[in-house]
Amino acid sequence: MTSSYTTAPSNVPDPDPRARQNSGPTTTDHVRRAAHRCRDSGSGPLSSPGKRSVVVVSDEPVDPFAGDPEDPAAELARLDSVDDLDLLEPLSLHEREEVLAELGDLDVFRTLLEPRGYRGLVVDCEGCAEPHFFDWDLLVGNLRNLLNEGRTRVHEPAFAPNPSCYVSWEYARGFADGIYEASAASEADSR
Repeated sequence: MTSSYTTAPSNVPDPDPRARQNSGPTTTDHVRRAAHRCRDSGSGPLSSPGKRSVVVVSDEPVDPFAGDPEDPAAELARLDSVDDLDLLEPLSLHEREEVLAELGDLDVFRTLLEPRGYRGLVVDCEGCAEPHFFDWDLLVGNLRNLLNEGRTRVHEPAFAPNPSCYVSWEYARGFADGIYEASAASEADSR
C-alpha cells in the first residue's frame, strides 16, 4: 500500500494571523467533527518523539481503479449517496472565519509544542467515548478540506499513538496563552 504523505518544509504559513483573536479555550466543533470521521484508534510506543513521521498530508491519492468497471469500491460509492452530499450546506462566513482562526491556532500550537515532542492533539469523541489522536498535519489537512469542501475527509487513525505525545486543544491553548503572558511580562520587565 502506498502512502499519500510527502515530505515538505516544516514551516506552515499562517493563513490569517488576525483570525486568532476571537478563538476560545474549548475544543471546537470542527475538531470534534473530524474526530467522528476517524476510525478506531490504537495505542503503543512511538519510536522517536519530537520527530514527525508525517510531514504534509497531500491531496487524496490517485485512485488506481479510476474508470475500471470492476472497481471494488464501486459499491461504497452508493453508500455515500448524492442526496447526502447535496444536503451539505457551504460554511457560512462566520464558520469560515472560525476555521481560519483554528488553522492559525494550530500553527501556534505546533510551533510551541512540536519541539517539545508533542505530535498533535487528542480529542475525546462524544460519539464513541474513545480518544482520537490527530497529528498536526492531519488536523491542518482536515480543516483545509472543511474550508474547501464543507466536510472533513475520512482517514485512518493514528498508528499506535503514544498518548503522552498528544495534548488536548484546551491544554495547547493554555500553554500558548502562558507562553504569551510570560513573554509579555518579560518584555515589560526589560523596559
